[in-house]
Amino acid sequence: MDAALSPGFSQAPLPRETDVAIIGGGIVGAATALALAHRGLRVLLCEKGTVGAEQSGRNWGFIRTVGRARAELPLALASRPLWQAAAARAAFGYRECGYVSLAANPAEMARQEDWLQRMADFAMDARPVAARSLAALLPGLRGNWAGATYSPLDACAEPAAATRAFAARAAAAGAEIREGCAVRGLDLIGGRIGGIVTEAGRVACAGVVLAAGAWSRRFAFNAGLSLPQLQVLGSVCRVEGARDLPDAIVSAAGFSFRRRQDGSHTLAQRGTSVTDIVPDTLRLFTAFLPAFRRQWRHLRLRLGRRFLEEARMPRRFAADRASPFETVRILDPAPVADILATALANARAAFAGFGPARIVESWAGMIDATPDELPILGPHAGLPGLFIATGFSAHGFGIGPAAGHLMADLLSGAHPIVDPAPFRLERFARFAPRPAPETRA
Repeated sequence: MDAALSPGFSQAPLPRETDVAIIGGGIVGAATALALAHRGLRVLLCEKGTVGAEQSGRNWGFIRTVGRARAELPLALASRPLWQAAAARAAFGYRECGYVSLAANPAEMARQEDWLQRMADFAMDARPVAARSLAALLPGLRGNWAGATYSPLDACAEPAAATRAFAARAAAAGAEIREGCAVRGLDLIGGRIGGIVTEAGRVACAGVVLAAGAWSRRFAFNAGLSLPQLQVLGSVCRVEGARDLPDAIVSAAGFSFRRRQDGSHTLAQRGTSVTDIVPDTLRLFTAFLPAFRRQWRHLRLRLGRRFLEEARMPRRFAADRASPFETVRILDPAPVADILATALANARAAFAGFGPARIVESWAGMIDATPDELPILGPHAGLPGLFIATGFSAHGFGIGPAAGHLMADLLSGAHPIVDPAPFRLERFARFAPRPAPETRA
C-alpha cells in the first residue's frame, strides 16, 4: 500500500550536509529527531514511504507500564511526561484511561503479583486488584477471573496520528523531514560514518541513527553488519457496535482492547502472532531458539510464499541503483482473519457489550523482534558514528518518546535519561560488533 506524502513536511531538495541523519520515520525516529532538534543539532530524517505508515502506525496504541520487563520499565516511566507534553501541543487521541491486565487463574495472578514485587523499587502507580473488586473496576465483566493488575495512569493514543505529531514537532523545531526518500546505504570514510546515500543523492553527516524497524536488519547487512532481528506479523482490527464497555484498556489471555478516539474499539489477541519461515529464520534459528521455546504456545510458524519473496530480495545492493526500500515503500501484510475472529469471540465471552460488535476493518504490521524481546539502542561499536534503535518487539510505541530521548543523549554526549546498558548490541555475544570494512557506498 502506497500512501500520499504528508502535508506539512518539506519537499525541498536534500541538504548537502547535516549533523545527524535518521533512517526511518516511525515513532522512535521521529522522537529522536525532535530531541536532537531541541538541542540545536541539524537533523535530517529520511523515510522511504510516509511517516508512521508501518508498525508505528499499526500497533494497538497502548502506552503502558504494566507487565514491562525490568530493563524496559524505566523507558516506560520516562516516556510519561514526554507523552503528556506532546499531547498538550497536538491532538492525537491521548488519554490516561488506565490499563487492566486480567489474570485468568491463580497461577497467572501469582505471576502478576510477583512482577509487582520485583518492580516495587520503581515509583509506579500499578497495584493488584482482588477478584472481588473486579466488578467495580470493570463493569460488565463476566467469568471467573482470579484478579488483575491495574495502572490508572497508563494511557493510549492513536498510533499513526501520534507518530506524525512527533515528526511535525521535530520539523517545527528545525529538523528536515523527507518522505518518499529511501536511504540506500552508508558512506564510510576512514572507517567511520561520513554520510548517507539516498535515492535523491548523498548527504554528508557524522552521525546516523538506524531506526528502520522491520527493515533494519536488511539495511545493516548491506553495510556489512549483522543484527539479531526477525520480522513477526501482528494482526489488529477495529470493531464497531460494542457498547457499555470500560473506558480502560483491558488485556487478558486471548484478547486486548481499547476505545478509540472515534468511539469504536481496537481489538487484538494478546500474545498471538505469526512468524513466517524465511531464510533469516534459518540463519538466526539458534539465536531465537530460547524465544521460540518461551512463546511456543502462542507463536505460529508459517511456511509460505514469503520464503521465496524474501529469498529473491537482494541482500547486497549498490547505492547507485534502486534498492529494496524503493521496491517496497510500505510493508502492508495481510492480517490473519482467524486470529481476529478468536479475539472477538474471547472478548464476547468476557464482556456482554461485545455481543453486537462486528469487525469493520483489519490490518497487520511487521514487528521487529529480538531474541530477548528488548530493543537494541546505542552506538554500534564496530562503526563509529552509527547508532542503532531497533528491535522493539511490539513494545516500542509506548516507550518511543524516551527511546528517542535516549538516542539523542547518546549522540550528544548528555547524561542518559535511563541506563542504556541493557540495550547494547554487545549483549548478544554472537553479534558483538566488528569493525566495518572501509568502503564508500
